Amino acid sequence: MSKLLLLTLIFSTNAQASGGFTWLSGVAHATHVPEHVLTFVLVGLIITLFGLAYRSKISKVNNLVIPDKNVGIRNIVELLGNFIYGQVKGIIGEKQAPHYFPFVCTIFTLIFVSNLIGLIPGFLPPTEHLSTTLALGLFSFIYYNYRGCREQGTLNYIKHFAGPLWYLAFLIFPIEIISNLIRPLSLALRLKSNMMGDHMVLSIFSGLAPLFVPIVFMVLGILVSFIQAYVFTVLSMVYISLAISIHDHGDEHAHH
Repeated sequence: MSKLLLLTLIFSTNAQASGGFTWLSGVAHATHVPEHVLTFVLVGLIITLFGLAYRSKISKVNNLVIPDKNVGIRNIVELLGNFIYGQVKGIIGEKQAPHYFPFVCTIFTLIFVSNLIGLIPGFLPPTEHLSTTLALGLFSFIYYNYRGCREQGTLNYIKHFAGPLWYLAFLIFPIEIISNLIRPLSLALRLKSNMMGDHMVLSIFSGLAPLFVPIVFMVLGILVSFIQAYVFTVLSMVYISLAISIHDHGDEHAHH
């Protein structure tokens, strides 16, 4: 009971962040680096340290097939990894999954942790800033177009935007190019808007009822953080799948 009360009191201080207090504001002011950039760097360091800790953990394990008895860093990482790998196999394909798993796992983990850090009192999620989400969207955009050129060849990859019917290419090609170009902006705006809305709701209810209500919204915040990271990652996987799919020019194929 005392632990629950302590957690409630800690989480209730999230209202301080909404009122202007953040742990990195002083550093941001001193270094003239935007706070969301510093937070994003912090997220990268956290993930790196977590990865090093996991690597150190499995280096001492004799049989990697047998999971740890207690819930720890190894079980958490492997549960997350197995989940993401299953999604990659389902969307991109079992044969291609090993090649694209590192990218997908990286982008999901980076967004998920960036979303979650906003639930910690004194931190603001970097994903509620358009510059962060647009950078992530461009990262995904560059990657899947690069892989499409690698898998199909640059000329064939460009040709697939023209569609299966040559006499409609003059109409289909510009539409497909524009659709492709707005994908990073679409990914960025979707993630930014949802995370900003979630943080705003949490801040408002933290101010209205700073003791018990925030606990409920913390749980919802974790769910929203996961869902938004998942949606961004799934869409990126769909774009990868479309980019690397090789079609005959006469075959009909779907464009997202």
